[in-house]
Amino acid sequence: MIGVAAELVARGHRVAWAGDADLLGDLLPPGLAVHPCAGLDIARPAGLRGFAALKHLWDDVLLPLTEAMTPGVEAALDAEEPDVVVADQQAFAGAFAAERRGLPWVTSATTSSELVDPLAALPAVAAGIEERLTGLRARFGAPGGVDPRFSPRLTLAFTSAALVPGEPTAAGPVRFVGPVPRPAEPHPFDFARLDPERPLVYVSLGTVNDDAGARFLTECAAALAERPHLQGVIADPAGVVTAPHVITAARLPQQAVLDRAAAVVCHAGHNTVCESLARGLPLVVAPIRDDQPVIAEQVTAAGAGVRLRFAHATARHIGQAVDAVVADPAHRAAAHRIRESFAAAGGAPAAADALEELL
Repeated sequence: MIGVAAELVARGHRVAWAGDADLLGDLLPPGLAVHPCAGLDIARPAGLRGFAALKHLWDDVLLPLTEAMTPGVEAALDAEEPDVVVADQQAFAGAFAAERRGLPWVTSATTSSELVDPLAALPAVAAGIEERLTGLRARFGAPGGVDPRFSPRLTLAFTSAALVPGEPTAAGPVRFVGPVPRPAEPHPFDFARLDPERPLVYVSLGTVNDDAGARFLTECAAALAERPHLQGVIADPAGVVTAPHVITAARLPQQAVLDRAAAVVCHAGHNTVCESLARGLPLVVAPIRDDQPVIAEQVTAAGAGVRLRFAHATARHIGQAVDAVVADPAHRAAAHRIRESFAAAGGAPAAADALEELL
């Protein structure tokens, strides 16, 4: 949304933000109005998978986050009197507060997992989530309101139909605009260490999986050690990899590294998947939890990668998967098709067009 906001400001619109003031202050350009909202200090229990992880997400994150953010969001709307509200798909306070005031609101879908029905085969789980949403609506929404995950007017989907085929399950219209590049990360990295003669394999499990990643990253390092014709760069926030044959760092300028990569091994987080596919890079995906299994299935269904079982993948499995995506031109061709679809979707200008049409 930072890129979309910049496009709107360039067109003469006024944009204000509501959220974690410290986080937004680190991310946003100076001079933008930021209205602080209370957040949550969440410690996710290690080892959560499947239904337990989903239950934790709803009961310990999304529901209390709605309650914590609501006063700050309401104060922001009262102060700014906006013409339209854009609410993150998992920040329900924005949708509910706009709904109560009769303001048009738009969903920012920063993951593609909710654009399909990931719980179609699990009706009991879906019923549990609907029960939680009903309770949230009764407390925070307008009478007769809708699902706060999907605006009845517009959902901005930062992906494309090439990765999310079929008809979206959202209640209202969905505009696929493709991913919008994030601002360049300031983390230092010595690119002179890279060997231009060897294909680069980038390994990352994102920024919130330190508790789960030690074994998998170690196995990745072992797989790359057996392939000296490849160069490995591993994002290692917890410092668990001690292997001289790969380059590791706690924080990396991911987009700049991806510009030099030949393939990516990741947890199927939406940011890393889309930033890789936007460069036509094939993927090895090993989903851990949350939306990652759905996104991993989308990657493999599109032919752009190979899926592994995160908890059981060994160096042998990882190495075979890396060999497949590096050597098989079909995976790269599929990744290139998705890259082209992302570019055609229009990015930040297309999202700004959609918001102007709504206004």
